[in-house]
Amino acid sequence: MPVELKIPSVGESITEVVVGTWRKSVGDFVTLDEDLVELETDKATFDLPAPAAGVITKILKQAGETAMIGDVIGYIGPAGEVAPSSTPAKAVSASPSSAAAPTKGAVLTGSDKNATDHPPTRDILAAQPVAPEPFASPTLPAQRSVDAIASNAPVAVREEKIVAMSPIRRRIAQRLVEAQQNAALLTTFNEIDMSSVIDIRKKYRDAFQENYGVKLGFMSFFVKAVVAALAEVPQVNAEVRGNNIVYRNYFDIGIAVGGGKGLVVPVLRNAEQLSFAEIERVIADFGRRAGQNQLKVDELQGGTFTISNGGVYGSLMSTPIVNPPQSGVLGMHAIQDRPVVREGNIVIRPMMYVALSYDHRIIDGREAVTFLNRVREIVEDPSRLLIEI
Repeated sequence: MPVELKIPSVGESITEVVVGTWRKSVGDFVTLDEDLVELETDKATFDLPAPAAGVITKILKQAGETAMIGDVIGYIGPAGEVAPSSTPAKAVSASPSSAAAPTKGAVLTGSDKNATDHPPTRDILAAQPVAPEPFASPTLPAQRSVDAIASNAPVAVREEKIVAMSPIRRRIAQRLVEAQQNAALLTTFNEIDMSSVIDIRKKYRDAFQENYGVKLGFMSFFVKAVVAALAEVPQVNAEVRGNNIVYRNYFDIGIAVGGGKGLVVPVLRNAEQLSFAEIERVIADFGRRAGQNQLKVDELQGGTFTISNGGVYGSLMSTPIVNPPQSGVLGMHAIQDRPVVREGNIVIRPMMYVALSYDHRIIDGREAVTFLNRVREIVEDPSRLLIEI
């Protein structure tokens, strides 16, 4: 009795998936729970495991095709069952003239000259005599030179490649447009002296990695600073829901990471309860699995605030877009040595521009500036976290 390969339910509001790469072919033996095919939704990519051991006997949906939740996309037969062989295509006898006729839209190369009675377009251009130049004019030497070059220039091959948007990319595009249309977005900037954090990382880098098995990065300092600032300015951690404002006493921080299929934002749940090491471990795991398209759907849902670090790509300054229904996003940027004034003297410091984009419907400029200043104060002096000032 063949076993059906069905598209499982993968989360609320998801009704269809795009079939990705099949890891097995018709005739291949598979074991129980072995990954068979990659499935992609508008939120995540995951593998469909084999519901039984046996042989792939039929594949109904190929890579790139869409399937609805519950659809059967293939079958597994009992071990030892011979898979149906593909029916060979019937040979088509082609007349010499039809064999030589070029496909519609094909580009003829030099070797195609004898394949048709009509020479290729570029051969026609090359074969036509060049019109004699007009009598020399001392006032138009540059123009005549350009015309001569243009008339003899070869026609370059110009191509376009059309690729369908992946579900994740379509979802990203949809949400970003929604954010621009449905929220009153504004961005406030500040800059942070990263000297203290850099010194702490240098001092404790080796001991931290030895104790916890993960590097001490900048992101854990910013997550801690953001949680403290959100607690002080709760409007930034809130959201508009209809005619109401929803305030929260917990902090689920989305961390924007680049994945194999586009930017994704997995969520650090209850970030206020996490240590530096726990934050770094989870973020490192997010980054690894995002690159392998292995993040789970529920890890990408929710979130009360987002942090995006464009600095890893070299961005010096940007205006991040809020991830709805959230009301704020913090953009981190590249660290650069810049001259600044300290106690009346010009000194060089490692500086980072930071940007807070926020929904002006519920966050006023005062709250936005207060939040951003609080983040700056804590990152510039992380000891504030220890004594809670």
